[in-house]
Amino acid sequence: MHKFHPKYTQLLVAFFMSCFMAFLMSGIVTLLNAGYSSGFVSQWLHAYTIVWPIAFVLLSVLRPLVTKIVARLVDDSKAV
Repeated sequence: MHKFHPKYTQLLVAFFMSCFMAFLMSGIVTLLNAGYSSGFVSQWLHAYTIVWPIAFVLLSVLRPLVTKIVARLVDDSKAV
């Protein structure tokens, strides 16, 4: 199996996290808004194709800010 260089770690995390989160959230929101019908899967996949690129960009852009916020909340002296 091909492995990526470690420099791509953050990009890969953003890619997979956005894939999973957008897939699950678009499914839940589609189900809540439209209910389960014969066209549910089609509606869900349509929503996912719109939402995933947005989620990926937002996750990539916001990661540094979130990392700084978490760094302020975590007490490094208690690291194991």
